[in-house]
Amino acid sequence: MKKIKVGIAGLGRLGKVHANNLAYKIPNAELTAACSIVPAELEYAKEKLGVTDVYTDFREMLAKADIDAVAIVTTSSEHCWQIEAALDAGKHVFTDKPLGVDVAQCKMAEAAVERHPELTFMLGFMRRYDKSYAYAKQQIEAGAIGTPYMVKATGIDPEAFVDGAIRFCHNSGGIFLDMAIHDIDLMRWFLGAEATEVYALGTTVKHPEFREAGDDETAAAMYKFENGAIGIIHVGRTAPYGYHVETEIVGTEGTLRISGVPAKNLTQIYNVNGACTECVGSFPERFDEAYLIEMQEFIDCVCEGKQPGVNVYDGTKSTAIGYATTEAWKTGKVVKI
Repeated sequence: MKKIKVGIAGLGRLGKVHANNLAYKIPNAELTAACSIVPAELEYAKEKLGVTDVYTDFREMLAKADIDAVAIVTTSSEHCWQIEAALDAGKHVFTDKPLGVDVAQCKMAEAAVERHPELTFMLGFMRRYDKSYAYAKQQIEAGAIGTPYMVKATGIDPEAFVDGAIRFCHNSGGIFLDMAIHDIDLMRWFLGAEATEVYALGTTVKHPEFREAGDDETAAAMYKFENGAIGIIHVGRTAPYGYHVETEIVGTEGTLRISGVPAKNLTQIYNVNGACTECVGSFPERFDEAYLIEMQEFIDCVCEGKQPGVNVYDGTKSTAIGYATTEAWKTGKVVKI
């Protein structure tokens, strides 16, 4: 079996998920190099992943490492120049979302992808590879709910991780760019249309640090789509019970609902508190299988010389919608997209 040699850039919480999948769970992949500016992450690569070819400079890894492809899991603002550098160096590229932090960066990445049609590029919108979301898409295409005309999405990070969210919010681009990109992508995917205008607002009730940083801890947005459909997003950072992600797609003949209760598993606990269902605790836990499936898809596409279903243009369009949503949130006005 041909194995694709991969170098990974970034070994934070999600980087470790991708690295372990590449190192131990994908038969036709081999993790051969790692890059990080954090010394502890390079030690992790050596001790836990068996990767001894490590770098602190991304361009140096491209020039010296024995790799066919790179997985980019770095800070969002670094994605686009790293995509361009890797493609121009002849490497296949997987990058986590978002594609970039502004549309100009995304256009730079688009140009690099267009220069290298012989190379595989994939953007990590992993929810499309979650079995429940993928099944919902299949049901829509099969006509199970008629014509979909509304998507309602909720995504709330756990209160347990709020300190990290507060530290990061100064550079996150605002709650919608930070929290809503996956939901924006799913709305486009499920409705098969582009958003044309948005109204958004936010509030901070529990942690004034968000407001002091020019951000909010909770926000909501409503979208109008070119086909007349409606999108509604509710994002936040303070769920007291765990990681809350759910999506509802309403159609003319029925409704699909994904994760109405963000359950940890199928077990219910019956005790003095009643019938209780534990909630999933974090995004790596909830989407563990989806991360593996999407990376396997990337490696298979590299082996077969194909392009995956999620492309660079999906990243640009979602970023543009995210920026329009941020403008609507900041100005209190309806914004045309």
